Amino acid sequence: MNRRARWAVLAAGGTGVAALLTAACLDLPAHGTAHHAYGEQAVHASLDRHTANTVAFLNFDLRAYDTLGEVAILFAAVLGCAVLLRQAHGEHRTPPETAQVAPAVRRYALLVLPVTLLTGVYIVAHGQLSPGGGFQGGVVAATALHLLYLGADYRALERLRPLAVYEAADALAVCAYLTVGLAAVLTGTAFLANSLLPYGEFNTLASGGTVPLLNAAVGVEVACAVVVLLARFLEQTVEIED
Repeated sequence: MNRRARWAVLAAGGTGVAALLTAACLDLPAHGTAHHAYGEQAVHASLDRHTANTVAFLNFDLRAYDTLGEVAILFAAVLGCAVLLRQAHGEHRTPPETAQVAPAVRRYALLVLPVTLLTGVYIVAHGQLSPGGGFQGGVVAATALHLLYLGADYRALERLRPLAVYEAADALAVCAYLTVGLAAVLTGTAFLANSLLPYGEFNTLASGGTVPLLNAAVGVEVACAVVVLLARFLEQTVEIED
């Protein structure tokens, strides 16, 4: 196929996509008003399925398939960094020197570390009830672990951060998300449909059906992914010698 033919195919495809997007936008309900049809329907469906946090309901119920794509993107990013930044054959790393940390910084970091970790776990566990969720809580939990790097040194962080465990947990969390979706198919419903578990009592940790399960899987995946990503980048700051 010559260059002119490729441009013709691109133009035809682009014209078709533009026409479909224009038709879809023209059929959207009016926006900018006090009430919106989609918002009202989403809130109503969220309450029917005993999920107090409508945003989490959208992410892990109505749009659970889209969230799977976001999780896959993050997982692919971690995999790419692990491959590109791995230690090459014939290279070795010199042991990092022990850093001198100011006593005030050390005390503050080590004091805040468990509080931050607990906050991250809380945000993940209560994602279906209050603002937050797996994405936000996972980042907070991973950040808590790296307070040890600020309060102590890189060696202390390495001892508390076995990368093989976090890499395996990252992959298992993605598999858990897929397993919940496939389990719904085996019960005779759509992939990732919220019909696998009872909805439970409203406004409790066990409410929302499969929303808490998917939320927890995303929390573990995000936390482990951030830990692995930061580990790969931090390793690049350590001197590499041939």
